[in-house]
Amino acid sequence: MPHDLEPRLLRAFTAVAEELHFSRAAAALYVAQQALSRDIRRLERELGAELFVRTTRRVELTSDGERLLPHARRVLAAHDELAAAFAAADRPLLVDVSAPVSTGRRVLDEARATAPGSELIARFHSGLTGAAADILAGRLDVSFGRVAGLAPATLSRLEHRPVRYEPMAVVLSREHPLARLERIPLDALAGETLYAGAGNPTTAEWTDLAERLFAGRGIAVAAPFPQIEGEAEFIRLVAKHRWPVLATTEFVDMPGAVLRPLVDPVPLALVSMVWRRGLRHPGLTALHEAVTTLAAAGRWLHRPAGSWLPDPDARLAALPDPDARLAALPESGDVRPAAQLHPDDARLTVPPGAG
Repeated sequence: MPHDLEPRLLRAFTAVAEELHFSRAAAALYVAQQALSRDIRRLERELGAELFVRTTRRVELTSDGERLLPHARRVLAAHDELAAAFAAADRPLLVDVSAPVSTGRRVLDEARATAPGSELIARFHSGLTGAAADILAGRLDVSFGRVAGLAPATLSRLEHRPVRYEPMAVVLSREHPLARLERIPLDALAGETLYAGAGNPTTAEWTDLAERLFAGRGIAVAAPFPQIEGEAEFIRLVAKHRWPVLATTEFVDMPGAVLRPLVDPVPLALVSMVWRRGLRHPGLTALHEAVTTLAAAGRWLHRPAGSWLPDPDARLAALPDPDARLAALPESGDVRPAAQLHPDDARLTVPPGAG
């Protein structure tokens, strides 16, 4: 009998034992069903016992499973008491939402409304590359952004779930010849140079996305510029240099500029919620519930026919298991290589490459 069973395996077992249904148990644990089944098989191997009888119609506990259940519950209760003694459940949860107007901010507002007892503190630092480093260093709990742009070694230490396909857009000065168009065909940007955060190490995933989108289209990424701190400074510099800016349809209102969605095809940025592996907090549960509610109501995870999405993002989005998503990334760590917008998508946030 092993003496170092992981609590995660026992949690997987008790969830299936209580639900007698793998899909419902996986949903309750916020894990993919494949990952849950893998944990159950591992536990059975370590115990040398079959715990469930599985058929196409039902799941039942074996006699060994019945014997294990009360012991597993006691072990998990003791484990939870130990965790609570060293990490108070009411501690604030620090959530980076990138900008005051963003998908992350919408999720945060919904979570605050449905779980007022949890203290969720917003931070507005753009860039998932920088946020991921802060999460791993213990300076941040949750963030939002493009996980396919992270190095595999970083992503392996994080949990993540897709939240929304954000249609991409361009910010133009009102005097720009293309500003008169309601939507900008990608081919119309040929010969243009767009700001996409080059030179900002915290937003490398956004610059990578821009380079993938512009490749072969005659569109250039603006030369590296020193990291811009703060929304006001970003607006000032964009106005001064008259930069067209690659953004999404979630963007802050900018004086003297217009936001125009890109079409033919509609390019998408896949936004995910990201947190440290093993993090447990009521606020994180509230954020998960908010994502589920908003994504369903706004069809956030509906991908329009004919839309554009980079191959690494598409591969990750198609794989429900986070470990499988990680395996889909190139081993080298180099992750580079016409539909109507919903009315709710016409809101304007500082793009991931802005600050």
